Amino acid sequence: MWLALSGRFRARWSLEIHNEWKRNLLKNRPDLTTEQLDRTSDLMDQAIPDACVSGYEKLIEGLTLPDIDDRHVLAAAIRCNASVIVTFNQKDFPDETLGPFGIEAQHPDEFVDNLFDLDPAAVVAAAQRQRKQLKMPPMDVGTYLDLLFRQDLIQSSKALTNYRAIL
Repeated sequence: MWLALSGRFRARWSLEIHNEWKRNLLKNRPDLTTEQLDRTSDLMDQAIPDACVSGYEKLIEGLTLPDIDDRHVLAAAIRCNASVIVTFNQKDFPDETLGPFGIEAQHPDEFVDNLFDLDPAAVVAAAQRQRKQLKMPPMDVGTYLDLLFRQDLIQSSKALTNYRAIL
């Protein structure tokens, strides 16, 4: 979210995307509640009021992806004229399907790395804000960078290591 608020790109999502990430997070994090995640998605929508895409539903039927349950993501991307779908699940968004729509799938690490090339100060500032927001428990810089690395944000973690003194 801190990167989205940097103004370097337009973050977009749909209610269906919100529901999907919340459902998956609840499955993997039994310590969280539906109410907490609903509050988070509400705050996301308030922070970026035009981010929530609608009117894409009719496009879903005509789309083909390896996982039919991912068609809503591509439909929302088409509807809002997105050029990138940021996903850990790149195999379900093949270039040959996305290409005709002018869309590519990027791993989150690649996306952040590209942003780093465009505006390193924005990425460092977003990382500073994110780390400082983690209070339960507070996270020192080394632990934060290790967490990014373990979350498969390997290049991002390595690039931010050069800024550890100000993170």
